[in-house]
Amino acid sequence: MRLLSYLDGIGLVGPGLDNWPAAHSILAGHAAYESRPLVVAAPAALPPAERRRTGLAIKVALAVAFDALAAAQLDARQLATVFTSSGADNDNCDAICKTLASDDRSISPTRFHNSVHNAPGGYWGIASGAMTPATVLCAHDASFGAGLLEAMTQLAVDGSPGSERGGTLLVAYDMPYPEPLHAKRPLPAAFGIALALMPARSAQSLARIELELSDAAPDTLSDPALETLRRSIPAARGLPLLQAVARGDACRVVLDYLAPLSLLVQVGPCR
Repeated sequence: MRLLSYLDGIGLVGPGLDNWPAAHSILAGHAAYESRPLVVAAPAALPPAERRRTGLAIKVALAVAFDALAAAQLDARQLATVFTSSGADNDNCDAICKTLASDDRSISPTRFHNSVHNAPGGYWGIASGAMTPATVLCAHDASFGAGLLEAMTQLAVDGSPGSERGGTLLVAYDMPYPEPLHAKRPLPAAFGIALALMPARSAQSLARIELELSDAAPDTLSDPALETLRRSIPAARGLPLLQAVARGDACRVVLDYLAPLSLLVQVGPCR
């Protein structure tokens, strides 16, 4: 069975990839990639109290989500969301582990509040005003593929043209762990991708996407530095798909999923 959707907006942030417009020329092969430290501001749409509580994971997730919505000219209140991450707020996880290993094992309410895997969904609801369904999942290194499959499945079931649901917003994000957790799970940098997926073509549509399960080997990237990002950060496993969209050609892309399965994506340009 093939799942179909139209990609209307992209949000992207990572080291040397400040946003989708900047990354577009790099992924299309028109500009060289240069890695730089990632800087992401707290989302201005959050009230001051919530803004102070957000860590890097929330900042990345909400930044790419808002960028994808703006590019697609969509209303967050009409989109379901799928948030996917291999680890979520890893700084918070480290702080809680250190507290539990100390003599004073009291966990602050803010730490506990941000420790749950669905915290980005809650902050997204506050920041965007959306009260639509939010799904939050984790599939270790296959988290991007699992999120894409879930988002497109939801779209096929609940997002047909003319329904109240306008589409599904996929948000994939990761951030590094501090030591000593980093030694066991070495994610080199934070990274985020958001895709606004719609059931029907519109004036904003960038590509037509068809997805099915496969056993083909996942695609790699020819640029060594970008390939290092793809391999080392689960959220960056979506880069081959974004490269296909940036190049604007009809093509086939194979993305990582739960081995031995992969995701075969047929990409067709809409512009």
